[in-house]
Amino acid sequence: MALRDLISWVNPPAQDWAVDARLLRWLTFLWMFMGLAVLFSASYPSGDAEFGDGWYYFKRQLIWISLGLVGFSFLVRSPLRYILGIAHWVLIVLLGLIFVTLLPGVGTTVNGATRWISLGPVPLQPSELIKPFLVLQSARIFGQWQQISIRVRCLWLGVFALVLMGILLQPNLSTTALCGMTLWLIAVAGGLPFSYLGGTAFGGFMLAVISISIKEYQRRRVMSFLNPWADSQGDGYQLIQSLLAVGSGGTWGSGFGLSQQKLFYLPIQYTDFIFAVFAEEFGFVGSLVIFLMLIAYATLGTIVALRARNSVHRLVAMGAMILIVGQSLLNIGVATGALPTTGLPFPFFSYGGSSMIANLCAAGLLIRVARESREAEVVPIQPTPPQSGERRRRKRQKTQLQKGWGVKN
Repeated sequence: MALRDLISWVNPPAQDWAVDARLLRWLTFLWMFMGLAVLFSASYPSGDAEFGDGWYYFKRQLIWISLGLVGFSFLVRSPLRYILGIAHWVLIVLLGLIFVTLLPGVGTTVNGATRWISLGPVPLQPSELIKPFLVLQSARIFGQWQQISIRVRCLWLGVFALVLMGILLQPNLSTTALCGMTLWLIAVAGGLPFSYLGGTAFGGFMLAVISISIKEYQRRRVMSFLNPWADSQGDGYQLIQSLLAVGSGGTWGSGFGLSQQKLFYLPIQYTDFIFAVFAEEFGFVGSLVIFLMLIAYATLGTIVALRARNSVHRLVAMGAMILIVGQSLLNIGVATGALPTTGLPFPFFSYGGSSMIANLCAAGLLIRVARESREAEVVPIQPTPPQSGERRRRKRQKTQLQKGWGVKN
């Protein structure tokens, strides 16, 4: 394989893509490169203190981006019918890995949550990797709801419930809520009866209430969110430091790399609370740019979904857009104190390999839907076909006559 073929695989040519597919591609890359710059700034002090290398997290993130771009390129190149054909198998495998993390001695526990499996030095988080395949399979089921049998419906509804239960047992309430809301919104877009949707929404709400009632740390998070200053050195400390960072940014921010809260005041500043560092360094204007980018991404994703000619493809686009934009809004809500503190990363900004791969795959699915939806409208310019010998001879004779070469005195 030549080097140019490898580069083409990671960064596929897009000259014959539809306009919305090209815009989504470049917006995704812009978002990712902005995230790399912010991650470098936010993680440098921690990397230097923990590993003696301020570039530690940045370099590892580059490796994850390289792997994610391979999956991204595979998805934008592959027909959706093939991807949908294997999605259920990948979903089942990742569901099994989610429950494997619950086995004693197998899963890796970080900050009290067992969400990772270590394959040598490489940690994988199945609950993150399963997100794009959950979108694919739910779009396939809800998009063909009237055509499939009741047995198949019940089977896959049970699988979706197992996914949510497995993630909740890790415990990971925030990811469970995000996946549950994504499934519910895909079902709404698929036109399922409101009697089903209302009952499911009520059941999900009650499940969240029960989880918060049983688990003390989740209950403390909710209480600290309502009044973080009541325990400013305990459960409310992280949110208060985040609010100080956001408020310190002012209009224009302190400048790139000049955040003070990242200097070991704000915990996990390069993952869940990376937006607070961004807001401190780039201020209100920078935060407004992020919101405009999210609006543009959501608008393009909605346009792609509405133009999709296939109901399943339309739901895939909606689900992928909800995953990326919805998770971003939830993360910003947490960093600004509008929502209870959760462990959701900021797509393309936060440090984390599984999250980066999952988000690039979701973006690849959205772009693939855009390509297939508008493929018939894109007509690449073809070179002029070679003319036959007889036609060339006549054209040459005509030219000579016009110039007087073939006229006798």
